[in-house]
Amino acid sequence: MKRAILILLTTAALAGCKIAGPNYQRPPVAIPEQFYGANGMATPASLADAPWWDVFGDPTLRSLIDEALRNGYDARIAAARVEETRARYGVVNADRYPTVGYEINPTRQRVGGKGTTILIAGAGISWEADLWGRIRRQNEAGLALYLASEEGQRAALLTLTSEVATAYFDLRELDAELDIARRSTKTFQETYDLFDRQLQGGTASGLETSRAEALLANESAEIPNLEQQIVAQENRINFLLGRPPGPIARGAALADLPAPPTVPAGLPSALLLRRPDLRAAEQQLIAANANIGVAEAAFYPTLTLTGLAGGQSSDLAKLVSHGPAWSIGADLLGPIYNHGRLRNQRRVAVAQFEQARLQYEQDVMNALGEVSTSIVTMDRLAAAEHERTRALRANQEAVRLVNLRYASGLSAYFEVLDAMEQLLTVENNVARTRRDRLEELVQFYRALGGGWKTEMATSSMTPPAPPTK
Repeated sequence: MKRAILILLTTAALAGCKIAGPNYQRPPVAIPEQFYGANGMATPASLADAPWWDVFGDPTLRSLIDEALRNGYDARIAAARVEETRARYGVVNADRYPTVGYEINPTRQRVGGKGTTILIAGAGISWEADLWGRIRRQNEAGLALYLASEEGQRAALLTLTSEVATAYFDLRELDAELDIARRSTKTFQETYDLFDRQLQGGTASGLETSRAEALLANESAEIPNLEQQIVAQENRINFLLGRPPGPIARGAALADLPAPPTVPAGLPSALLLRRPDLRAAEQQLIAANANIGVAEAAFYPTLTLTGLAGGQSSDLAKLVSHGPAWSIGADLLGPIYNHGRLRNQRRVAVAQFEQARLQYEQDVMNALGEVSTSIVTMDRLAAAEHERTRALRANQEAVRLVNLRYASGLSAYFEVLDAMEQLLTVENNVARTRRDRLEELVQFYRALGGGWKTEMATSSMTPPAPPTK
């Protein structure tokens, strides 16, 4: 017994002396100090530090996002996926500990014409000494996959909130277009009614009347089209919120929403490393690195320690009184020849690691491009909105002046209709540009990985306790 215990303790000590495979190191990725398209010195402040939906100051938008985070199908699927990988990690983690089981084996045998029932009962224990770190590497990979699923959940929530905000701004832009269409239709209706009465009285030309009727019909046709698009957009939002079709509450009008803030000069590109999709990709890389160790450990022998304690008797009452029986042993199992199976398994693991490394680097480069594009797009859209707003004021003034000229008999009404038609186009362009600016700010936050620090999405990033059931 003393010798067996000594062997057990010696084996356990050896188990911590060697671990197969390379230790993980983050691959070097060339990240510039600041994003292309941004100027100035780097500042510690970052738009990605705060929930971006609070920037817009719209309680309705905030409530829709909160509901999507609670009830949206994407949010619930992501949470279930995290629970799955947590349980899988618990399965892998259990291999680090001994396995205890029991055995009851009743046997009926006949010897010399006499039948006898033999009952064998006992408890056994088995534990694999992790001499080469195979189990530790499996545990490392399982933990990395679990953490990757947590980052995947954050990425899913970030995508969900971005889609809700984008759909909401699309809805408010359609509302603005519908309001413009109804106001324009009312104006064109009044104009047509005036010309029609004048035509009946012989003081207006049929050409002016027909032109006014055409503008009225064209703009009236936009109303049912916009109403259909609004219902479709409401259904899209309801789907993201996990609720059946129905009306969507509105908050601030599109024109009343605050203009997107200016991106801080010299925004440091190192912020990208907190993007949940990049963090998930790195965890996948860590898991792939650990799997190389698992494949390398397969080249070495495995040592399994076993123990058994129990009894054997033909009489159930005497099963224990006859005295316990026990045994302790060790199984050493190692490969000799397998026609290159283990070597190719390691090659597979190395190739998978290389794929994960390249995928991680590709994701970083793509993220750099997304943020750079978004910064430039926001800057250009701000300039475009300024010019479109300037054009709107000029067209409003043109409509006022041409109406005065018409009333004074200095202009034909064709000029009035042309000015009104141009004003209608500019009004819609201003609404669309404001929507584009708001949505681009959402995409900027998404590209930076900001706005995901919600109560549901945060985590201590510590290993979970293995499931007990």
